[in-house]
Amino acid sequence: MEKVLIFSAPSGSGKTTIVRELLKRYPQFEFSISATSRQPRGEERDGYDYYFMSNDEFRRLVAEDAFVEWEEVYSGTCYGTLRSEVERIWKQDHVILFDVDVVGGINLRRIFGDKACSIFIMPPSIEELRNRLVGRATDSEEVIERRVAKADQEIGRAAEFDHVVINDQLDVAISQTVEIIDNFLAK
Repeated sequence: MEKVLIFSAPSGSGKTTIVRELLKRYPQFEFSISATSRQPRGEERDGYDYYFMSNDEFRRLVAEDAFVEWEEVYSGTCYGTLRSEVERIWKQDHVILFDVDVVGGINLRRIFGDKACSIFIMPPSIEELRNRLVGRATDSEEVIERRVAKADQEIGRAAEFDHVVINDQLDVAISQTVEIIDNFLAK
């Protein structure tokens, strides 16, 4: 079964929390670990949260066509999906779960077509988004402001996804997401 689930949202919307819950509920799902040229934040681990690499190494892999998709999300900070990661997960007959930024989500939806279901996790408001980012205590005020500014643009692209789930109450957002996924898998 070559299927993919794509989750995108502005930073702080709760998409990673929802994805982690789905991984607990669906044993056939496997998280696609993205590659990034940024440094780890907080407790992040290489090969678990991301494949961390230098900007030079990332650019070398781009030149070798090692990515399904990639982009420079912030100046000097790249993210991408390695072809080897997609192949590894599908060889195990698992459904790939992507937790990616909005542009990456749109690109993956286009690349995978009917094999994909894309879900945009919407924050209840920009102010609540800001509060969540501050509460994470992993970024500087400058980084938080940059993420909030970018969130406004990202929210404007929500209609490019198959589904939009508002994460105002986590349990409700998870229930809505499970219903979307069950319908997609039944096709």
